Amino acid sequence: MNIKHYIPIKRQPEDYSNFAEKIRTHIQNYIMDNSLHALVLGISGGIDSALCAALIKPICNDCDITLIGRSITIETNKPDEIERSIKVGESFCHEFKYLDITNTYIENRKNLIDLDNSMLSKMRQGNLKARMRMMILYDLAQLNRGIVIATDNFTEYLTGFWTLHGDVGDYAPMLHLWKTEVYGLANYLLSECNEKQKQAMQLCIDAVPVDGLGISSCDCEQLGVKDYFEADQLLVRYFKGETTLEKHPLIKRYLQSNYKRNNPVIIER
Repeated sequence: MNIKHYIPIKRQPEDYSNFAEKIRTHIQNYIMDNSLHALVLGISGGIDSALCAALIKPICNDCDITLIGRSITIETNKPDEIERSIKVGESFCHEFKYLDITNTYIENRKNLIDLDNSMLSKMRQGNLKARMRMMILYDLAQLNRGIVIATDNFTEYLTGFWTLHGDVGDYAPMLHLWKTEVYGLANYLLSECNEKQKQAMQLCIDAVPVDGLGISSCDCEQLGVKDYFEADQLLVRYFKGETTLEKHPLIKRYLQSNYKRNNPVIIER
């Protein structure tokens, strides 16, 4: 990966227009080339999944395939997250359901307790939640001859802020966008939304970013920054040669999560 291609600059409206057009053209070609019948999207109530919904809904319309959305919540999801996820799902998806799988999660969690009955860490519990959600989405994709849409962005990818085999998918339309560019593109796309969609999207833009897994109160707390703008700028400065930043918690996450970006390890024949 050539990081310099990802270094963000001050974006203009025409840049976001180009982003949207390029992403949508690629998705449409992929759908046609692979004869897909559906796209499956997990909707969290956050900006990333909301933006994915706004990007792919028109393409699903053009290709006459179904955009299937699911809001899959567990005990640690807050009421405002759930409310936003339902608004996004009902505004953008052709077929949407809200599922609470807390009881199933509690039963599965019992299987993870160590033999010495030690308490499960928040990280282990969070990983289980993410993988349970993805299990449901992939089953839907198989049932409907479709694929799962990944909602990760470039900032999350670099910092390992995702769960292996949990926060992934078959097609990642935003993985080349920094988190700050995700917000920029979401604001740009507001102009093409109807009133119901616009309200749902704006709620997600304004919301405090959180993974809903109960690990922390917000994303930035885990990343060691005050906001995603600071996160993106720190990564850019590091990639431009400020090696003294290696001691910063965010850069440590980048360096220590390389194994996730190179998974699985494949031995050469």
